[in-house]
Amino acid sequence: MVIQQVLLLLLLWVCLLHPCYAEMLFKRTTDHQPKGFVARVSGSDGKALHRQKRGWMWNQFFLLEEYTGSDYQYVGKLHSDQDKGDGSLKYILSGDGAGTLFIIDEKTGDIHATRRIDREEKAFYTLRAQAINRRTLRPVEPESEFVIKIHDINDNEPTFPEEIYTASVPEMSVVGTSVVQVTATDADDPSYGNSARVIYSILQGQPYFSVEPETGIIRTALPNMNRENREQYQVVIQAKDMGGQMGGLSGTTTVNITLTDVNDNPPRFPQNTIHLRIPESSPVGTAIGSVKATDADTGKNAEMEYRIIDGDGTDMFDIATKKDTQEGIITVRKPLDYETRRLYTLKVEAENTHVDPRFYYLGPFKDTTIVKISVEDVDEPPVFSRSSYLFEAHEDIEVGTIIGTVMARDPDSASSPIRFSLDRHTDLDRIFNIHSGNGSIYTSKPLDREISQWHNLSVIAAEIDNPKDTTRVSVYVRILDVNDNAPQFAIFYDTFVCENARAGQLIQTISAVDKDDPLGGQKFFFSLAAVNPNFTVQDNEDNTARIMTRRNGFSRHEISTYFLPVVISDNDYPIQSSTGTLTIRVCACDNRGNMQSCNAEALLLPAGLSTGALIIFCLSMQRKKEPLILSKEDIRDNIVSYNDEGGGEEDTQAFDIGTLRNPAAIEDKKLRRDIIPETLFIPRRTPSAPDSTDVRDFINQRLKEHDLDPSAPPYDSLATYAYEGNDSIAESLSSLDSGTPEGDQTYDYLREWGPRFNKLAEMYGGGESDKDTS
Repeated sequence: MVIQQVLLLLLLWVCLLHPCYAEMLFKRTTDHQPKGFVARVSGSDGKALHRQKRGWMWNQFFLLEEYTGSDYQYVGKLHSDQDKGDGSLKYILSGDGAGTLFIIDEKTGDIHATRRIDREEKAFYTLRAQAINRRTLRPVEPESEFVIKIHDINDNEPTFPEEIYTASVPEMSVVGTSVVQVTATDADDPSYGNSARVIYSILQGQPYFSVEPETGIIRTALPNMNRENREQYQVVIQAKDMGGQMGGLSGTTTVNITLTDVNDNPPRFPQNTIHLRIPESSPVGTAIGSVKATDADTGKNAEMEYRIIDGDGTDMFDIATKKDTQEGIITVRKPLDYETRRLYTLKVEAENTHVDPRFYYLGPFKDTTIVKISVEDVDEPPVFSRSSYLFEAHEDIEVGTIIGTVMARDPDSASSPIRFSLDRHTDLDRIFNIHSGNGSIYTSKPLDREISQWHNLSVIAAEIDNPKDTTRVSVYVRILDVNDNAPQFAIFYDTFVCENARAGQLIQTISAVDKDDPLGGQKFFFSLAAVNPNFTVQDNEDNTARIMTRRNGFSRHEISTYFLPVVISDNDYPIQSSTGTLTIRVCACDNRGNMQSCNAEALLLPAGLSTGALIIFCLSMQRKKEPLILSKEDIRDNIVSYNDEGGGEEDTQAFDIGTLRNPAAIEDKKLRRDIIPETLFIPRRTPSAPDSTDVRDFINQRLKEHDLDPSAPPYDSLATYAYEGNDSIAESLSSLDSGTPEGDQTYDYLREWGPRFNKLAEMYGGGESDKDTS
């Protein structure tokens, strides 16, 4: 209390005596008046008079913070030069804290603070003062602003933003290496005195670390601090204001410092010699055991690679580094044999993979150890002389012939006899067998390369003393070809010859196939079994041959089908040959060689359609000279609508109106039941004849044949008009029968109407099927 009062009196004394403050507070001058403040007074004439007012007797007040006295703290006094001291003036205060924090004596102008003020909450207050006439309530001075500034005292200690800091520095760092910087803040006024001037010092952590007093930077203080000796340090830093002088306030913080690892330690094997054991039956790749070196470093600084650098087993074993455990895993590189070698010695090295050049002076970062590996004896299964066997045998060898022999032995020191057997799952047909004592494989059934060219067998070898200890080996048997198959036609040939064919005309090209596979490739020869007056064969010497005609003209009515035996021979030893028979049909063709019909019977017309009806229709169409097709309906359907009895119900089996609508329908021709065909053969679809086919020649030829043989059955629909049919009840409705009183038939009219009939066929656009059935 006494100290604060003394400080307050000292401040007031400074303010009163210091020239700057005195001039600021008490000098009466118009230069410090607020511009534009004018007092207004009335003259005798009632007009307003204007004069410049003189300034207040104040400008700025100062107040110490944290006042703890029992009375209100005096701030200062307001006084106007208009105040005569008679109490006629009244002082009014407004602005920040007016009436609550700050009060004014309206008579004297004295200002007091009603409570303790904290500068850190608010450093200054801006208020407005006014003096008015108490009687008239008119201002005698214009309202003006003034400032109450709060003077700071050292009432706040320095504080750190973090209670605990965490930092790290590499081990083995040089003295003075920066670790971390800590900074404390002071809420006091840094522009007034030393209240906010902070100085840092270290309370805990010496002699390992130090701190810069002005900056708060913590640095290493000892050289070559080793993480492996001590890793964690706790440092306490103090921040003190007042420049660290006596009486200053202070705050502390804790800094946890960790030494990070550097590679300053080499790997070390805990033992100079390591012993391992492995059975001789261990397959390649088997892990025998592991070796591990220790490293005082951590992380990547402790990573190492293992390698075999010397010893008598460098080619028999490998070593690999297991990254997650930093171990060296030793594995078998080649098959082991107890009877060949029982002990191996290896020199294994472990070396760091990340070496820091700064620490080369510490020596090589690697270490070595000796690994001794003992091979243990086991009862091993038989061992074949080969990993697999390949035998060859000709397909014509006799049953019981040996095709090859497999050999196996007991690798153990006490050699045991071996027994051989065949795995029957690999020879289901039991074509082969094996001698159990000597391993000879022989045939038990005939071989046929054309059935199976390869046989994959599995032979089992077992020790007689230990039958469960077995070994398997694959035996591949390739069957060699023997020329035991004769060549044959490659496909079935459907061959025809035209009735108007000329001598030397090609009617078919043939080829052959052979199941055998000679080394030099297939070579076939073609010939006739006997001299044939009608056909001959010409070998093209490229495994094909041509069938040629030897004479002019063929008649299907005389012979409708020829059978031509062709001999096919191969060129291997022994030579094999076969005879294939070509079936050659005689067919009617146009003058361009296009086949029209191969039937020996008469040409067929649609059912119910007589030749007379067709001729009458042609004559009517010729007279009208109208197009044949008048609408979307097929005119051939109208032809079918003739109610002509024709040849009777039996004739309906010989005709199919569908051939007019669809020429392809002629494939399934139905045989007439009123005649017995001379030759039966497979129906064949003949290629379509061009629209310009000479139908007249065809009709004339058929007409001539029937004129010469009037007793022949009706092969052609043109001859059926003198034939009523077996089942006709109404007799013939055709007018052709009443041509002469005697009933004799004549066909001369066909010669006259043939061209017209041909024209009609052309207008129809009919193909081969249409012409064959017309």
